Amino acid sequence: MKSQSLLAAAIAALANVKLVSAHTFIWGVWVNGVDQGTNVGIRSPAYNGAPPRGYNNSPVKNLTSIDLRCNVLGENPNPHTIKVKPGDNLTFDWHHNNRTKADDVIDFSHHGPILAYISPDPPTENSFVKIFEKGLYELPEKEFAPGKWAISTELKSGFGIMNVRVPAGLKAGPYLIRGELIALHEADASFEINPRRGAQFYPNCVQIEVEGDGTVELPSGVSFPGAYKYGAPGIVHNVCFHV
Repeated sequence: MKSQSLLAAAIAALANVKLVSAHTFIWGVWVNGVDQGTNVGIRSPAYNGAPPRGYNNSPVKNLTSIDLRCNVLGENPNPHTIKVKPGDNLTFDWHHNNRTKADDVIDFSHHGPILAYISPDPPTENSFVKIFEKGLYELPEKEFAPGKWAISTELKSGFGIMNVRVPAGLKAGPYLIRGELIALHEADASFEINPRRGAQFYPNCVQIEVEGDGTVELPSGVSFPGAYKYGAPGIVHNVCFHV
């Protein structure tokens, strides 16, 4: 009986390791190809326990939680802000365990889109404006296959690299850029109906200070939480197409 209990515990531990290995967040940012440093300006998610058992790369699934904005404790500012100019290219570096090309970035099963929103900092009602999105860009060649998605194909094969451009002419001031991955591998059911399933959201906010004499103000956008609704197309979605 004891050996069976140990075996069951080992299997459960392996299952948890596999689950955690799927997850990711932003570790670093380049501005026009210049590395700003690991964790600089990034509101990195909080750990759910002390390392090495705790981890901070889990998804958010509750669409009514403030964690959907910038992840766990994402309202707490980073002590550093990245200075940019309108039109600058920002390169986000997503990883799972460490900031190296050897890192797995995210599990291949996590199919879905990658997005970015920008908001004045601090955010207000409907202040997040979408400035970037890539989703499904190639349908599957066989039945019940996911096709080619931005997360599992492009981001993973590109070592976690995601490029976002600061809007041209943007008015100077403090902003948040909210990078996001939406993994749909369990999104065939709504989290509201079945908490063991549902879309997995990986939001992460980067603090920037836009410099210069730009005059463009952001239009009205969406709020987080609030932008996504349980049961909406794209939130409940079966990635395995029937062709």
